[in-house]
Amino acid sequence: MEHFDNISLFDLGDMEAPQLGEKKDNNEPLAQRLKPRTLEEYVGQEHILAKDKLLYRSIKSDRITSLILYGPPGIGKTSLAKIIARTTHCNYVELNAVTSGIKEIKAVVEKAQNEIALKGKKTILFIDEIHRFNKTQQDSLLPHVEKGVITLVGATTENPFFEVNKALLSRSMIFKLEPLTEEHIIKVINRALTDKELGYGSIKIKLYDDALKFICKNASGDARKALNALELAVLTTNKSQDGIIHVTLSVVEECMQKRQVSYDKSGDYHYDVVSAFIKSIRGSDPDAAVHYLARMLYSGEDPEFIARRIVISASEDIGNADPYAILIANAALNIVKSIGMPEARITLAQAVTYLATAPKSNAAYNAINAALMDIEKEDIGAVPMHLRDSHYGGAKELNHGVEYKYPHNYDHHYVKQQYLPKELNRKKYYEPTGLGYEKRIKDRMDFFSKL
Repeated sequence: MEHFDNISLFDLGDMEAPQLGEKKDNNEPLAQRLKPRTLEEYVGQEHILAKDKLLYRSIKSDRITSLILYGPPGIGKTSLAKIIARTTHCNYVELNAVTSGIKEIKAVVEKAQNEIALKGKKTILFIDEIHRFNKTQQDSLLPHVEKGVITLVGATTENPFFEVNKALLSRSMIFKLEPLTEEHIIKVINRALTDKELGYGSIKIKLYDDALKFICKNASGDARKALNALELAVLTTNKSQDGIIHVTLSVVEECMQKRQVSYDKSGDYHYDVVSAFIKSIRGSDPDAAVHYLARMLYSGEDPEFIARRIVISASEDIGNADPYAILIANAALNIVKSIGMPEARITLAQAVTYLATAPKSNAAYNAINAALMDIEKEDIGAVPMHLRDSHYGGAKELNHGVEYKYPHNYDHHYVKQQYLPKELNRKKYYEPTGLGYEKRIKDRMDFFSKL
């Protein structure tokens, strides 16, 4: 059997790992037919599946523990689970967290217990989209994973450290699968074109280099997407007079249409792109900052969310090194609210490039953090008497405002006096840098310190 979606108690007769020699249904999609059956056929993920890597050695030695595989769609999470089952000669059961629950888990566990007792054979339970299980459903797996009744292989497109129970994570090895490279996609496509049994090896097809390059670039590291595009191109293109199906650039452009970018506005990739965006501004790289801006806009991110992040960056990373940055960022936020997309992309690009090329300072950011930490942990004392409000009857009798020195009555509109509570007298929170406008601030503060 190939897989076991939506199983019931009646499906639990003889669930064994799919066998290598089983026949494929030619009516299946090309991507389904070409799923790898062995580690040798598996393409990509060399960082965990090279022959000297832990996961490869664990599979080959039949010493697999529970695993969590996470990464974007179409990179081989399900295929890897099935390969593990075949290589380790375990029973294999597949559930989908969207359509399954505790009832199905209990049925699998009962069958697995019987298999261990009668045959001494282990069971691999593959749960696709495991992040969709709620806490109770995830907790129901714990005792059986801990006792070794089942070996769990969970697959998720979300960061498991956010979406999977810590108790379950602690009992599992976690592996991140990366999007396939263009070289990997080319390898997959070439197999599809040459495999006579499962692919198009018995058909004369000419895939032009520019068409292949377009598929690779627009597949976004997703082998399934690349194979689906090739299949659609082949099935919708008639043979020419020379008896060859010519798959040209114009054909694959029509088949793939708009490129899909891996980006989930509520998921792991969302936060990765936003993080790279802010760090590129902080790192003074306008090209990278605009790239991540474009990636977010192309994927449908809310432009107001982007503008708010820009406002934060203006204060956190630029501050008084360029006081105009916060004005430009705030103006961008207001303009985005007023005009919307697609024109807002221009305003956002202007703000992003300004911030990325502005002098940088995190002095204001550090100042408020340090002050808040002292308020939380230190004896902060009382407001000095001469700084207290004196604009009410009886204030002078309490010595409020007495001996306060009005700075505008002195040269340079400055006079030394105690402002911090005496308990914090030697504290210094704001340390201006020598960059941009903040250098002028630093020079002025140095001048006052000498008066």
